[in-house]
Amino acid sequence: MTKILIVDDEQDIAQLISDVLKDEGFDTVIKNDGYAAIEEVKNNHFDLILLDIMMPNISGTETCNKIRDLVSCPIIFVTAKNQTIDKLLGFEIGADDYITKPFVIEELVARVKAHIRRENRANISPSNIIKIGDIEINKESYEAKKKGEPVVLSTKEFELLSYLMSNAGVVLSKEQIYNAVWKTEYGDIGTVAVNIKSLRKKLDPEEKYIITIWGLGYKFVKVINND
Repeated sequence: MTKILIVDDEQDIAQLISDVLKDEGFDTVIKNDGYAAIEEVKNNHFDLILLDIMMPNISGTETCNKIRDLVSCPIIFVTAKNQTIDKLLGFEIGADDYITKPFVIEELVARVKAHIRRENRANISPSNIIKIGDIEINKESYEAKKKGEPVVLSTKEFELLSYLMSNAGVVLSKEQIYNAVWKTEYGDIGTVAVNIKSLRKKLDPEEKYIITIWGLGYKFVKVINND
């Protein structure tokens, strides 16, 4: 569940924001002091932070400056300060957005959702897309491409390809592959060879990517030289 930290010394406003966001399906934590927020960020992961500027003890700008090195998630200032200089300062020290009080609660929710969507999109590429040579897979959408053209694979063929590419350069035994992809130690291990053959037919007829290591298993090559 998406987790949001709300930092505001006005308890009523913080609680209102929390209640509305919870109704939208978000998990929220409230802190009424900047120092408490810093400690919270050190110990827990948050997907977004809503931060008031005008707070006692330590201002929101100082708090933002201290926590920006600890988190990469969006930080939205929610504050009564609406001067351009205040906004520029906020952006300079690491804020991603700025909402002035009094605010329309629907706008705040919309801004939160927009930043969460943007963050989720940004996080897809590094972990879910693997590209080696001409072959590319998206582990989230279960899509495979060769030279940019879609290749239709069965679910098990895709999971097999994903496992091989995720372990590129490593020799994998049939037993390892079967246990990881079919998630059982029982069954016909010959299924691995059948699906390898099918993958090669669809993606690698020249056996340039998926190679057999006789007596050991299979390996998806880590580096392809197209020269």
